[in-house]
Amino acid sequence: MMLFFVLKRVAWAILTLLIASWIAFVLVHLSGSTPGGVALGQSATPEQVIAYNESVGWYNPWIQQYFAWVWQVLQGNLGVSLIDGRPIGPDIAKRLPVTAALALGGTILSAVIGITLGVIAAVRGGAVDRFITILTGIMLSLPAFWVGILLVYVFAVQMRLLPATGFVPFEVSPDKWFKSLVLPVLTIALTSAGFIARQTRASMAEALAQEHIRTLRAVGTPTWRVVYVHALRGASLPILATVAIQFIVLFGGSVMIELLFALPGIGQAMQSAVGSADLPFVQALVLVATLVVVVVNVLLETLNRTLDPKLRTS
Repeated sequence: MMLFFVLKRVAWAILTLLIASWIAFVLVHLSGSTPGGVALGQSATPEQVIAYNESVGWYNPWIQQYFAWVWQVLQGNLGVSLIDGRPIGPDIAKRLPVTAALALGGTILSAVIGITLGVIAAVRGGAVDRFITILTGIMLSLPAFWVGILLVYVFAVQMRLLPATGFVPFEVSPDKWFKSLVLPVLTIALTSAGFIARQTRASMAEALAQEHIRTLRAVGTPTWRVVYVHALRGASLPILATVAIQFIVLFGGSVMIELLFALPGIGQAMQSAVGSADLPFVQALVLVATLVVVVVNVLLETLNRTLDPKLRTS
């Protein structure tokens, strides 16, 4: 049963990849730019542009171009950049760990902060609950760009503890790699934890109101065990879904953070590729981002089905 479920989700994931890549392919062809116009620049004559486009098959039927591109991708070739002629695959491979570390670090830290605040709000209630609700509202309303600038001013300019911008690969220096990610990750966590905190608070409040929780309290089960074992376990599925969504949003929407802190990640590459109309690069980046999203979704659904007895038996 579980194997069938996983195979079905993988099939849907492949279909999603095909649909997303086809949409990106169509939008690229409707953008008004052509490979020849981008690669040769404004100094090229119309005849030169047409000749270049013909050489890369730009005038072939769209469906033929699309499946030729898919076959190329299946062979591990994402094409070459129209701007500098470099292979796209190795460039994305270098950028992917930057965005992955940023999204994963931001998700983990925001989850720690958000779950802690949400549990405290649900358990304590009263004035503490109201204070945390106001606090999370402020966190949700803070612009990430403004928070990032403020953190740079405090920790990089005034205290000189952390670098303001730039990225150092882990293999070059683990210590400098960690320091280069502290401020971006902290920026993400401070502006994202409120969402997780509110979901945690709602899920925990619902879990604490369950009949079996009241029974556990009535028979003298220690409060910490009731809260952190039974109630939190019961509330874990919606919290886990929220954290997974947070990772997806951060992975695909970290452009502003990467630009602010000069991180050479996927978001920065997408901004540059779109701005320069580097059509093959845009297609490749959309494919990679979609792949990450569908993989996370498949893992989340599989984990939910594993943890929830109702879903396992359905």
